Amino acid sequence: MAHRHEPFIIEREVDAVMVPSGHPIKLQPGLAGFISQALGGSFTLYIEGNLYRLAGADADAIGKEPVDAPTLPPDATEDDVKQLAWEQMKTCYDPEIPINIVDLGLIYECEVQTNEDGTHRMDVKMTLTAPGCGMGDVLVQDVRDKLEAIPTVREANVELVFDPPWRREMMSPAAQLQTGMM
Repeated sequence: MAHRHEPFIIEREVDAVMVPSGHPIKLQPGLAGFISQALGGSFTLYIEGNLYRLAGADADAIGKEPVDAPTLPPDATEDDVKQLAWEQMKTCYDPEIPINIVDLGLIYECEVQTNEDGTHRMDVKMTLTAPGCGMGDVLVQDVRDKLEAIPTVREANVELVFDPPWRREMMSPAAQLQTGMM
């Protein structure tokens, strides 16, 4: 497990995203930096004065192990799928805030529908703490990827909404306490 300020060297060319702008970039082998956040399987990297988000699937590029895929029992119900979906979304973190998006109050709705073939479709409505956040598309894709990693989930539709607007009162009490907003 990576710790805050743990040094690393990029071992292979790897895709990353600049924080907070959300612009994609390729990090080159040999770049050195520090891990500033390692939560939910993704990493926020500090390199030469800039922050970058590295997906957990690319953890090997900094010498780390990727996160194991989620599992469901063979007789999983729609409720089991929904519960695992919420657990998966709790592994999604804003790269600048060390609190998961569920506890931040960014998930407004999570619905599961069973398809005729027994697979599932997920419909999620989420928001951002600020409408102009450059990481919005990155967070939406992270939620989609984490939900589509669930066995039996064929499709995850993640819609970004701004009504109602996010307010700090939407955060869990623990998140409010952690950020000093209580």
